[in-house]
Amino acid sequence: MDSILLRNMTFYGYHGAFPEEKAMGQRFVVSLELYLDLGPAGASDQLGDTVNYAAVYEDVRQVMEGPAYNLLERVAQRIAEEVLARHPRLQGIRVEIEKPSVPIPGAIEAVRVAMERWRPGGSAGQRTRR
Repeated sequence: MDSILLRNMTFYGYHGAFPEEKAMGQRFVVSLELYLDLGPAGASDQLGDTVNYAAVYEDVRQVMEGPAYNLLERVAQRIAEEVLARHPRLQGIRVEIEKPSVPIPGAIEAVRVAMERWRPGGSAGQRTRR
């Protein structure tokens, strides 16, 4: 399975379970792996034969900077839903969201949620881990 990676996109948002997270906001780091067949674009050299990653970035930005959610799990799910809905060439997506400023009384660098979502009949079992 071919893929396009968008790594370490940084946004400021108001997601979190605690009132102070919703009031003050914080930085989030999002990475995506978009699964699709890149053969047609490799042969044609035409943007219409792949996924426009500038448009994908904008889809992610709208979710991250839009209405606040309590859980990173929900934010990741919304990103997966939006991107898959808007880009029919995609067979699947992996979303990773990192919260570097975790309100935990202890030493922790960050918390990260990762999820994969596939279209019905997608090739989840055929891809190899990088």
